[in-house]
Amino acid sequence: MSSRFVIDNMQTALNDRSFHTITMWNRLEGRPRKEDFDRALKAEIRDALWMLSKQWQIGEFMGDDAGSPVGAKIQIATTRLNKYRAANHPARPFNNDVPLEATVEQRPIPYEFEDEIFSLDIRLMMGRHWIKMLKKTLGDQTTFFIQNSYTITAPADPDEKKDAFILAHPEAWQKFAAVAGRQVDGYKIYKDIDGGINIGSGSPDEAGINALAPAFKKWVEEFFLEPEKPDENAWQPSRLEYQFACSAPKKGREKVYEAEEYYSGRLDWFNFSINDKIEELEVTEPVATDLEGATVSSLIPTNIDFGGMPNTRWWTFEERKTYVGDIKPNTIDIGKLLFTEFALIYANDWFLIPHTVQAGTISNVEGLVVANVFGERIWVEPTGTGKDDEWEDRWTMYTIDKKGKDLKEADNSLLMLPTVPKIQEGPVMERFIMVRDEIANMVWGIEIDITLPSGKRDKAAEAARELLTFYKRLIPAPSQPQSEDEIADIRYQIMNSVPENWIPFIPVHKDNDKREIQLQRASMPRIIEGDPEDPERIRARTVLLREGLDKEPRQAYYIHEEEVPRAGISVSQSFQRTRWYGGKVFNWLGARKKTGRGEGSSGLAFDQILPVKKTRK
Repeated sequence: MSSRFVIDNMQTALNDRSFHTITMWNRLEGRPRKEDFDRALKAEIRDALWMLSKQWQIGEFMGDDAGSPVGAKIQIATTRLNKYRAANHPARPFNNDVPLEATVEQRPIPYEFEDEIFSLDIRLMMGRHWIKMLKKTLGDQTTFFIQNSYTITAPADPDEKKDAFILAHPEAWQKFAAVAGRQVDGYKIYKDIDGGINIGSGSPDEAGINALAPAFKKWVEEFFLEPEKPDENAWQPSRLEYQFACSAPKKGREKVYEAEEYYSGRLDWFNFSINDKIEELEVTEPVATDLEGATVSSLIPTNIDFGGMPNTRWWTFEERKTYVGDIKPNTIDIGKLLFTEFALIYANDWFLIPHTVQAGTISNVEGLVVANVFGERIWVEPTGTGKDDEWEDRWTMYTIDKKGKDLKEADNSLLMLPTVPKIQEGPVMERFIMVRDEIANMVWGIEIDITLPSGKRDKAAEAARELLTFYKRLIPAPSQPQSEDEIADIRYQIMNSVPENWIPFIPVHKDNDKREIQLQRASMPRIIEGDPEDPERIRARTVLLREGLDKEPRQAYYIHEEEVPRAGISVSQSFQRTRWYGGKVFNWLGARKKTGRGEGSSGLAFDQILPVKKTRK
């Protein structure tokens, strides 16, 4: 290299400007020319115009001179739910000691079926608990109660037709035979205690037995939550869903909340509508009325914070666990787009003013004043104050709608229901689906799962085949079989059959109405070749589809036609379990409904000419 390009002292050469140079920068930080890095690490900024340009570029000069909130004063009026009404039954005081889901969903447990013992497993469990209670103080009393007809009975004749629902299923029959005369029927004991019968009559420990009877009755009623009157529950058979209402005192009248379509198992504010036309729920029992109150609180608002929230400061690394930039919404994901816009643009514009409310309360913000750093006091109005048609001013969250077609002001109160966050659901005890059969012009209630008298769940199709086989076995064989020469080549069939777990619902006109129809439960005849008796009607075996069959006299069952869409519905019933205040456990039998899988065809046909199959010689 030529010596004229070699610089011995770089600092002196720069100060004396000995060489013509073109200054270029390709880095954000200064390039050090000395061994001392102190000045380079200071990151000094000398160009004020550059800073002003960056502020203009990101829009800081377009901002409003709004002050940050430093204080808030809020007044909240509260009231509590004090009445509950199941469907159209009489209202009663609201019970805060039980989760609302359990109060609404509870259904009576079937202990009898066709005048026979049902739910054998639960009866045995109740009996074992009763014997354990007696053993602690009186010793083993099993023999006494078995001898006094408090025992399980099993069918004695394997060909008894009235016991077909037990005898047709080998597993159920085996369980009844295994415990018959050996185990105590706890349900019989409970019913006699509830009826005021002296169950200890004839025992030397009569006084001790009767002393423990109330404790056993209380245990049974607390272990399984059932309606006090079996018919007075919130389940609407004609709608296949729950209907109920709650109310709370509000400024000299009542605020009535109605839930007309609850069937999902997730009970919350969106299941309710406010009915202004009902002034109050009438009750015969006294209820608490002094439940209204108001609180005034002074707090310091704080910015909301959530996981993955973008950092509002420049040159700050954000948490890598949530990458908002990787969100890939579809064209229909409006909710996802709104949330992304909120997180990226408006996240730091929201402030939080905490306020604790109790379960079962209705809270309404009556006044909110915010003071900012400039000393200004601002009165804050709610956003959803417009009427129903003023959609520009009706952005609200957790707002309950009002029933009716009239344009009404929005209700900005917050309903905090006494519900639980988690419910443990047991195996499905029974399930059926309802499908439309356009060819047969009817609706079928197809039983999928049923509960046998022993308490065991079984597939309805398999149970139906076992029951039909049992009835066929009772028919005596013909004494003289017909010769093949006497059998014609074809035969006329009036109607074919469908599986016994297919329950028909036929369209009928409503009373005094020639246009509107509803679905009425019908029944298929059980036609067995060679049966000398008249065909019997096939009855449903699921409790939900047997509505009215176990009453005296039997009642017809109707379902509203609009409740069965083209997609069909699926209805199930299972035991539910949850914990409440203090860890108390509640168990109840509840129903669920969801959308089905479309239409179906039963293959039902009438007036057919069919070939006759002959055996070949």
